[in-house]
Amino acid sequence: MEKNLTSGSVFGNIVSFSLPYLLSYFLQTLYGMADLFIVGQFNGVDSITAVSVGSQVMHMLTVMIVGLAMGSTVTIGKAVGAGNSGQASRAIGNTITLFMGISIGATAVLLLSVQSIVLAMSTPKEAVSGTAIYLTICFVGIPFITAYNIISSIFRGLGDSKSPMYFIAVSCAVNIILDYVFIGLFHLGAAGAALGTTLSQTISVLTAMAVIRRRRTGLELKKEHLKPQRAVMGQVLKIGIPVSLQDGFIQIAFIVITVIANRRGLHEAAAVGIVEKIIGLVFLVPSTMLSTVSALSAQNIGAGKHDRAELTLRYAILITAGFGLVMSVITQFVSEPVVGLFTEDSFVVLLGGQYLRGYIWDCVFAGIHFCFSGYFCAYGKSGISFLHNSLSIVCVRIPGAYLASKYFADTLFPMGLAAPGGSLLSVIICGSAFVWMRRQLRE
Repeated sequence: MEKNLTSGSVFGNIVSFSLPYLLSYFLQTLYGMADLFIVGQFNGVDSITAVSVGSQVMHMLTVMIVGLAMGSTVTIGKAVGAGNSGQASRAIGNTITLFMGISIGATAVLLLSVQSIVLAMSTPKEAVSGTAIYLTICFVGIPFITAYNIISSIFRGLGDSKSPMYFIAVSCAVNIILDYVFIGLFHLGAAGAALGTTLSQTISVLTAMAVIRRRRTGLELKKEHLKPQRAVMGQVLKIGIPVSLQDGFIQIAFIVITVIANRRGLHEAAAVGIVEKIIGLVFLVPSTMLSTVSALSAQNIGAGKHDRAELTLRYAILITAGFGLVMSVITQFVSEPVVGLFTEDSFVVLLGGQYLRGYIWDCVFAGIHFCFSGYFCAYGKSGISFLHNSLSIVCVRIPGAYLASKYFADTLFPMGLAAPGGSLLSVIICGSAFVWMRRQLRE
């Protein structure tokens, strides 16, 4: 299972590592899209809004867990790159202990906060009850969501991006089947979508555990490795906390924008919710490159091969920027038909098309700063990523969306442009930070 990524073609390593990762992200994104699509086939706008609002909250929690787990991926990757199997085993053991404790505490807090979260989201009154039920069921499954993501982070730190793909494939297939059973057959609406998601995540974790028991990992995990060690957990948290906060902050910004849309009306809320799902699909390539750059660079940095880490960044930027440009141009001509796949409401389709045409340009700029963020994390400088994302959100994304909503009440297109505007600022900051870091390394 362990794979050394410090030799051979850099571009070849990027492709071989990122493709399974990309498929994993695609399948995970298909989760939320399947929920929204199937609910849209059997229920009205109120259920669509309930699932879109609820799934956005769950997405925020998931990306924060993934961000925190980035600390584990980088820590394990550096140990593997340096050939230190003992350090890698300690990092794996402490990751398991740390995240299980976090998941149990988070579950208790979130279950007590369901109504407050629904109110904070300014959920339209028609969708309040559905959103509350959706969140309650999903919050119960937090330990399993956490378990899946820490298992994936461990595998990727070891250079294995294929195993997590298999686990999520099982989960996705089960989720779609259960969605049709709970939503289509039993007419449970938003509750059925939540049940399908939670149960499929549980099955995914059980599958992963069964595979791990039968497979040789190349590392020995003993009971003492599970004992909390201040230095190991400190390294994981030093990298993971800024990334988690950054991702959480980004999702809060999305939620604020959703609140702005919710206050405009039920149709606007549904349109924005659908577009967020579409954007999540398009952003698979940038998100994959962020994780690929961090994992590959971490191993190369651990091996002292800084030039390969930089070359990994350059190739990843070329891939993401090119992909983003192509997708942005194509979307200008097909935005309404794409939104129409999720709903037959013509007004929602019109509003969603407007929002998507503006938002899609974020794929270009976000793709670039995602790659930079992965590179910074590999060097343990995830604070830079937190800084540029925070500034882009506070200075551009949120105020831009608010002003666009206020002064362009008849269209969502200007609101969509707030996202690429914020990412452009991030690119400028990342470029400056990269030049500074390169000078520091040379000195």
